[in-house]
Amino acid sequence: MSLKRKDILGIRELEADEIEHVLNLAASLKEINLRPIKKVPTLRGKTIIHLFYEPSTRTSFDIAAKRLSADTYSIAASTSSLVKGETFLDTLKNLEAMKPDVFIIRHPASGTPHRLAEHTAASVINAGDGMH
Repeated sequence: MSLKRKDILGIRELEADEIEHVLNLAASLKEINLRPIKKVPTLRGKTIIHLFYEPSTRTSFDIAAKRLSADTYSIAASTSSLVKGETFLDTLKNLEAMKPDVFIIRHPASGTPHRLAEHTAASVINAGDGMH
């Protein structure tokens, strides 16, 4: 079984079997933390971009992705071209040109991950938005 959607934007939209799949997968991946070498090739060749538009250490997201062998890049609003006036969608277009597989986004405005998901072929994971 796998997820029936490309994005995880909230738990309410997931079906019961998808939630069960995520929980079972998490349980199986938990074992990785007990190994002397905490790395598996599950996401080898995949690129994950962390987009954090509010304060966060994002360490857990980065460690998890790297333990699954993904290439990760973190972008904070305070150090991005947003500071000089680039729009959110312009930033997305520039990042989209790099062909990422996944965006993990945390944003203070509710619905921003949904907006991102509408404008990218990559998967989007909501790491928190506004009231969510």
